[in-house]
Amino acid sequence: MAVERTLSIIKPDATRRNLTGKVNAKFEDAGLRIVAQRRVQLTRGQAEAFYAVHRERPFFDSLCSSMTTGPVVVQVLEGEGAVAKNREVMGATNPEQADPGTIRKDFAESIEANSVHGSDSPENAAIEIGFFFSQVDIVG
Repeated sequence: MAVERTLSIIKPDATRRNLTGKVNAKFEDAGLRIVAQRRVQLTRGQAEAFYAVHRERPFFDSLCSSMTTGPVVVQVLEGEGAVAKNREVMGATNPEQADPGTIRKDFAESIEANSVHGSDSPENAAIEIGFFFSQVDIVG
């Protein structure tokens, strides 16, 4: 497997409950390195632009609304097979279906307030990383 980078977002439901360190510990314990990180407050326009791929889905409006309710932590994770590893550590989107020990099983409040976002492919990871970070922000 190759060393990859992927985007992770710790969502407002998790930052509100001060879970950033606990979430990051799960990433690091799984062998992922945090090579860029920033706490930001998304505007509605930024949330809509970031989630534009979901514009036609019924959950688009509520997703964008929930992502603007408080600060998020955007970060770049790096490691062997980082995209798949991050998705494994996050767990299923629906926390009721997530495996024990995953971020969503341990911390999510609901299917929407599920604490984290992660890129779903290396191609989307590159796009999503570029949305929040320039190359000079990423320090391996």
